[in-house]
Amino acid sequence: MSPITDHPLRYKLANELHARPFPSMRAPCSAAYVAIKQPEDAVNRDRSLDLEHLTALLDRHGAPHPQPGATHYYGQIGRYWLKWEQHTEFVTYTAFGDGPVARPFDPREFDVFPADWLADAPGQRMTSVLVNVVPMSPGKTDEIEACLNDWFVSESLAVSSVLDASAVIAGDFRIDPNGHLRFAVFAGGETGSRRTGRIVQRLCEIETYKIMSMLGFARVRALQPQLNELDTKLTGLMGAMSDDGASAETTLHDLLEISADLETLAARSSFRFGATGAYEALVDERITALREVRFLGRQHFGEFMMRRYAPAMRTVQSARARLEAMSERSIRAANLLRTRVDVERSAQNQTLLESMDRRSDLQLRLQRTVEGFSVVAISYYAVSLGGYLLYPVADAVGVSRGLLVAASVVPVVLLVWSMIRRLRRSIE
Repeated sequence: MSPITDHPLRYKLANELHARPFPSMRAPCSAAYVAIKQPEDAVNRDRSLDLEHLTALLDRHGAPHPQPGATHYYGQIGRYWLKWEQHTEFVTYTAFGDGPVARPFDPREFDVFPADWLADAPGQRMTSVLVNVVPMSPGKTDEIEACLNDWFVSESLAVSSVLDASAVIAGDFRIDPNGHLRFAVFAGGETGSRRTGRIVQRLCEIETYKIMSMLGFARVRALQPQLNELDTKLTGLMGAMSDDGASAETTLHDLLEISADLETLAARSSFRFGATGAYEALVDERITALREVRFLGRQHFGEFMMRRYAPAMRTVQSARARLEAMSERSIRAANLLRTRVDVERSAQNQTLLESMDRRSDLQLRLQRTVEGFSVVAISYYAVSLGGYLLYPVADAVGVSRGLLVAASVVPVVLLVWSMIRRLRRSIE
């Protein structure tokens, strides 16, 4: 039996599910994370520049290069382990360091990414995070409380016990004076290194997807004045449709302009709105995967998102629905007005046809009148010509010339009338 032929992408697709493993982290340790996105207004977004930027960082530490066209990388640079991932819109760099830090959230932990290297990045920083992982002593909630009060802003602090009380996570989603967000993970003594790594990665993903989805909120804020203006114009034009004195064609032209503007806005915003919905779903999924339980009576991450993040996402959804509704409303109004214009044009065409029928009838009557004169004129010339032919005959038979010409008038008239009538019938 001959072996079955594999699909050319079988192994590549199967390995893709295992290409981005979670890091292994054992408390105490730390992580420095940065997400970089190329500008949306860039004329040509070359994703190979991201790979070249990664290679430049690896060359500084003599680390091996990734495979050509790679979208992920995991390797050691100095005393850190670097994880690089390329996503649809952005790339992320995460440096994991073992052992305790000199002081919590020390900005020097971010020195693994040199300042000049960051300045040469082919894009802009969307977010940067410092994660501090410390051991959690059983029953020492007062120590955790002291750390939370010292490291975070209480007003926006979110804390929760996750993954069956294996760890406590905390963060206030604020940018500190050094330009980074802070997350703390208090890992229990029995928490495995892979579980700790999954918690750290999910925290970084929550922050990244949150900030990326907020780009949709920024787009909505920029669109609101234009949407309000178009909505006002559209409402005014729809009111003008019921005014018999307004020109239907002018109103239709203005409606088509508004429809074109709305379709342009929808086309330019469709990707951002779609991406916002996808990022929002990812944020919710990552938080759900943590299986949060309230800790020390404080709000947890899900509650923080419900109060601070969800309203922004609902605003994006509302703006998207409003844009679609306005576009549909303008199309319906244009169709109605186009029908009205067609009816008016049909009435004008009917009036024009009736006028043309009247003209044709008048022309026919005039033509028949002219035919009568034509019979007389042709008969006159025919009798005159015939008279010259009959003069010699009149002298020969001894009949008066006038009498002979008079006798030929009636036959000639009848003959001419018959010929013209036969010619008209043949034409008609």
